[in-house]
Amino acid sequence: MRRPMVAGNWKMHGTCASVAELVQGLAKMAIPEGVDVAVFPTSLHIGLVLDHLKGRSILVGAQNCAHEAGQGALTGEVSPTQLQDAGCKLVLVGHSERRQIMGEGNEVLNRKFAAAQVVGLTPILCVGETLEQREAGKTLEVVGQQLDSIIEELGIDAFVNAVIAYEPVWAIGTGLTASPEQAQEVHAAIRAQLAKKNSEVAQGVRLLYGGSVKAANAVELFSMPDIDGGLIGGASLNADEFGAIIRAAGN
Repeated sequence: MRRPMVAGNWKMHGTCASVAELVQGLAKMAIPEGVDVAVFPTSLHIGLVLDHLKGRSILVGAQNCAHEAGQGALTGEVSPTQLQDAGCKLVLVGHSERRQIMGEGNEVLNRKFAAAQVVGLTPILCVGETLEQREAGKTLEVVGQQLDSIIEELGIDAFVNAVIAYEPVWAIGTGLTASPEQAQEVHAAIRAQLAKKNSEVAQGVRLLYGGSVKAANAVELFSMPDIDGGLIGGASLNADEFGAIIRAAGN
């Protein structure tokens, strides 16, 4: 039985004051037994969040990492080693904003994924298609290629210690949401693709849905057989809303 996960990606949001207020709200939440909860603040706020959540069963992750595991001459980057040393447990890899806006391709993302695992961080690999690709009927092809890049470079066993988040680009921050059936179709295809290489790995890996998930639609989305939780954007910036989504995963 896969353990549900609800992760909040705070993106480039927050001041020291607003983040402290948000984390204080999260610290008071009763988390359902059997649900993993994680938050991904900006690198600037990781230390603050870790301090406020000390002793709480909420994991803290980073939104990005360098493509090299160790320290070195790479101005402006934060290495997986430094993130692990600070107390992070997870890191996002391949979010559509990194792919689309920052121009990160599969080669760089493969290196980030591997570098994270080298130091014991769990990568959450984000995959998804644009609206143009969906309308062209290429959703499964695009997502499949993004997965294959990791499998071909690092092998199927790389997903033993990893999470996959399906985030249709057209549903991120737009208010649009894939229907539970649309999301399930892609999640099932991802699991089937992994199963062709190793059925045990495929059954064990957690698949999260991301794309305008709210308390209002979380229960229906999380009831799908291959959706194991969510990677939440804007709704994770509100402790009450995020808490409601977490409770939906617990149901």
